[in-house]
Amino acid sequence: MLNAFCRALGDLFLPPLRKVIVLSLAIAIATFIVLWIVVAFALGHLPTVGWRVVNWLIDLVGTVGVLLLSWLLFPAVVTMIMGLFLERVAAAVEAVHYPGSGPPRPQSISEAVWGGVRLMMLSLALNLLALPIYLLLPGLNILVFLGLNGYLLGREYFELIALRRLDLHAAKQVRHRFAGRVFFGGVIITGMFAVPFVNLVAPVVAAAFMVHVFERLPRLPPPGGLA
Repeated sequence: MLNAFCRALGDLFLPPLRKVIVLSLAIAIATFIVLWIVVAFALGHLPTVGWRVVNWLIDLVGTVGVLLLSWLLFPAVVTMIMGLFLERVAAAVEAVHYPGSGPPRPQSISEAVWGGVRLMMLSLALNLLALPIYLLLPGLNILVFLGLNGYLLGREYFELIALRRLDLHAAKQVRHRFAGRVFFGGVIITGMFAVPFVNLVAPVVAAAFMVHVFERLPRLPPPGGLA
């Protein structure tokens, strides 16, 4: 798994990925700015009261909330957008490391985007539910954050890559069979998204990483008779 991650980091220097990296940086920065504006606008309409101290606390909570919610939503939103450019990353990595893979399965734009939309909705709902833990339980909050988002991002990036080769039913079978590897890969991806500046190229690294993870899985029929 760590070897696959190191290879993915090296893939950032592949000539075909240079344009994708620049595009990823632009998308990531724009995504964070838009998220910040949207969340700030929503929290800026919190009700005020007649007490100055209480209003100050509301403003403080709102400011912290803008930063926190933007940070929590960033991976899901940028992943949804990068789903449109995933093919470029995967194709470049396969051309160098797995030239015998053959052409990918044709996918519609809706199939590529829907997974990201689903991830964004799940991420928003589950991270909001976990927000009290993030704020009130230091130490445990890190484990919950890594576990929750590791599951979500691991599942999403794995399926985005697997669907290039398998139909949805088969991709889910393989994901369930190798759930431990997918989850651990998701934790690594979550860690990248949590680090400032590193998170700007995290979508590209995550996509390349999951190509290596998928290609290194044993080519054996999983339960259910997958060929």
